[in-house]
Amino acid sequence: MPLDTLAGPVSHTLDVKHSRFIAHAAPVDDADGAAAFMQQVHVADATHNCWAWRIGDQYRSSDDGEPAGTAGRPILAAIDGQGFDRVAVVVVRWYGGIKLGAGGLVRAYGGCAAECLRTAPRVALIEMATLRLHAPFDAIGSVHAALPAALAVKREETFDTQGVSVVLDLPADRVDDLKTRLRDATRDRVRIDDNG
Repeated sequence: MPLDTLAGPVSHTLDVKHSRFIAHAAPVDDADGAAAFMQQVHVADATHNCWAWRIGDQYRSSDDGEPAGTAGRPILAAIDGQGFDRVAVVVVRWYGGIKLGAGGLVRAYGGCAAECLRTAPRVALIEMATLRLHAPFDAIGSVHAALPAALAVKREETFDTQGVSVVLDLPADRVDDLKTRLRDATRDRVRIDDNG
């Protein structure tokens, strides 16, 4: 199932029994980007700055002093439940004097994060593939002509005595089409390595 990321940073505010919760969410490319975003929205005088992020198979979360499992995990569950990837969410809480209990905390943190993501502008993430191909000199024109239709972007191009080697990035769902186009256009004289 293709996932989405956020189009840009978003926030959502929720008040529960005099406690104020503000969710901040943003698209991130890696763990360093998530850490930088969390530092940027961290509020030093807040009671808690709880967070979670997911980037592909990697994920992290923190309850930041709340009872274990009542903040970070519900925020992560909101990210997954809304079908997002490459997203970091920080929910900042200012304690209002009334204890919410474990269930109340789970609902407040998870609900604030989920509502923030539910209403946010989304951008589809496209699974990319990398191909390395080698073509003889007289097939270079055919190779270059086939790239735009596959939405392929040249990352690298080197020449040797036999022709040209090209490393391409392209949407994974366009790989088979590109292979067919190159086979037909060059009478199957392009060697393709799927492992980039």
